[in-house]
Amino acid sequence: MRRGMRYVPPALLLLAALELTVFVLVGRGVGFGAALLLVFAVSVLGLALLRREGMRAWRGFRAAAASGRPPGQQVTDGLVGLAGALLLALPGLVTGAVGLLLLVPPVRRLARVGAQRATERRVSSMVAGDLFGPRRVRVYRGAPQPPTATPQHQPAGEPGPAIEGEIVEPRRT
Repeated sequence: MRRGMRYVPPALLLLAALELTVFVLVGRGVGFGAALLLVFAVSVLGLALLRREGMRAWRGFRAAAASGRPPGQQVTDGLVGLAGALLLALPGLVTGAVGLLLLVPPVRRLARVGAQRATERRVSSMVAGDLFGPRRVRVYRGAPQPPTATPQHQPAGEPGPAIEGEIVEPRRT
């Protein structure tokens, strides 16, 4: 995590330069006043959507928790929506465009799946199972592959062999 943090200052500097360049180009095209009004309108829209998306995320989380379902999908969907609204609220045309894209349902779904996969890679399989529910395991028919780990050497918490279509939950110790 710390390795990636060293790229944050240059990335923010690059984003500021990109925002300024786009603002100047749009300002030349439609006029400075219209470009400034556009940035202001997008920021106000983002602030309004920030509250709506926050409430929507909270209601989805509470509904999942009340029904006993894993809340991970609602949480990641809410976080993607909040990120989109926050990017809209930031003054800038590039961040506004990215924020607006994150609120479009197909792009939002892709971002949610990407965030879920990234989370599953970073947490243990047991925590991922608690967050997102059991995972489906696909077993391919064909020539058998040599096993990578024998059952007696299988790491704790990892699911064993699966049958096609079987839902495998992480072992709890």
